[in-house]
Amino acid sequence: MPGGDILSTHIEPKGKLAIQVTAMPADTNANGDIFGGWVISHMDMGAGIEARRRSGCRAVTVAIDSVVFLKPVNVGDTVSCYAQLLKVGRTSMQFKMEVWTLSIHEQYPKKVAEGLFTFVAINEQGQPQLVDR
Repeated sequence: MPGGDILSTHIEPKGKLAIQVTAMPADTNANGDIFGGWVISHMDMGAGIEARRRSGCRAVTVAIDSVVFLKPVNVGDTVSCYAQLLKVGRTSMQFKMEVWTLSIHEQYPKKVAEGLFTFVAINEQGQPQLVDR
């Protein structure tokens, strides 16, 4: 088939689906696109869910090392945040987060953002504790 099969060239998200939500009109910026801070907050929540699951305890964001927005997010899009555990330290975990959207008018999801999030496992007193206890 000229140009190759669309299924063989379709890129898939990396990582585990951590959170999924629909972008709503209240989440827009002045341009009518979904506000970047809203996207980052969902990336942070998704990474936090996975950090808590991995460590088995409370985990807090200590750094957002980078966030890159690749495409705008539109009202009505299904927004899916995927978490890929990159590194586990003594008390910390680093996740690569990918954000993919799917519009009702699209057949395949598209990657719209990615970033690196670092979390620290903490005890009940709020002090760092070992991830693997």
